[in-house]
Amino acid sequence: MTLRRRLTMLAVTIAAVPLAVGGCTADRDPSGKGHAAPPELTVTPGDKAREVPVSAEVGTAVKGGRVTGVKLTDDKGKQVKAEPREDGSGWVPSTPLQPKRTYTAEVTATGDSGATTTRTSTFTTMAKSTKPQITSTLYFVGNRTYGTAMPVTVAFDPGIPKEARADVQRRLFVKTNPPQPGAWSWLEDGSQVYYRAPDFWRPGTTISVRAGLQGLPIGKDKIGDAERTATSKIGKQVALEIDNDTKQMTVLRDGKQVRRIPVSLGKPSTPTSSGKMVIMEKHERTTFDTRGEPDGGYVVDVDDAQRLTWGGEFIHSAPWSEGDQGSTNVSHGCTNVAATAADWLMGVTQVGDLVTVKGTEVELQAGNGWTAWNVSWDEFIRGSALPVPAGLRPAPVAPAHPGAVAGGSPAPAPSVSGR
Repeated sequence: MTLRRRLTMLAVTIAAVPLAVGGCTADRDPSGKGHAAPPELTVTPGDKAREVPVSAEVGTAVKGGRVTGVKLTDDKGKQVKAEPREDGSGWVPSTPLQPKRTYTAEVTATGDSGATTTRTSTFTTMAKSTKPQITSTLYFVGNRTYGTAMPVTVAFDPGIPKEARADVQRRLFVKTNPPQPGAWSWLEDGSQVYYRAPDFWRPGTTISVRAGLQGLPIGKDKIGDAERTATSKIGKQVALEIDNDTKQMTVLRDGKQVRRIPVSLGKPSTPTSSGKMVIMEKHERTTFDTRGEPDGGYVVDVDDAQRLTWGGEFIHSAPWSEGDQGSTNVSHGCTNVAATAADWLMGVTQVGDLVTVKGTEVELQAGNGWTAWNVSWDEFIRGSALPVPAGLRPAPVAPAHPGAVAGGSPAPAPSVSGR
């Protein structure tokens, strides 16, 4: 089977002795020509290994050839589906292995001359772990249509420590069709990791995601919690640009302006954030409850609300401020628009659209929303725990106004507060 992984991936290290097979030289034939030596093959987990994590992969290393066959079966003789890593360093089971079960891996390597080496390794997985789990949330739901700025986001509670991020990142897989490779980038505190390509997703792209973290050892005393998968598509281009100087929102589709909408942003005491944000969720009607917040204390029902940050910044209908829209900032940080405009926007935008705000008193903070686009590509890839291919760069001429029409909401988010 062919794997179109778009992430440089390595085999998970298993605490077991590998099984190494050295090449040997056959006797020479009467003609004086020597037979080619078979390739050297190393397989992990090693034969008779025990207490193997259920996140284990079949690791393969070949000298003088390449792997041409891998077969993994359980102790009942049932074959386990697996896919090869792009770098050929291992085969990843399509689902986690079962605890306290015995598996057999049969690996064949073929040398350049055609000589082959086949070795078998039988190993037993550990019992179900009692270590504390790190909770993961995949903010990418299946069977949806997302905007072209939609990053694949995985959140962790508690955050992943730096020394464990490479192991976790190796178990995060993204596949795109047509191919559009990208990279992962971690927030400094390890609470979120984003995946995106150097440029915005092309409309019509299918994205398949797997967070294969169930049973994965994370550091010395924790494990991953679950296996999560999703496949969705990317829709048409739509973007919103909000300028505090003009108090106007420009709506663009395929890079062309389709409408300008007057706005009222956050007043000086509660300013709106400037930066590149992504629409995270949409509500036809919701309640903003800011009781207990320093600048809050109110409860109000709002229509046509679109979340931009975890901190409670939304675009939403605000009929009470229509007299100020286009001239004065009066909100608690949200982008206020007229009721008719908010209703129209709900039919145009969707989760994953890019929203750019400029000219306000404060800058968007990393991690306050899905902030993968609020940094340059060079800064983004510095957050990867694994090497990023040097040739993975943005196109010389980026689209003038990226964004997209999409559909649906991501996985459950924190409670709505509104500002």
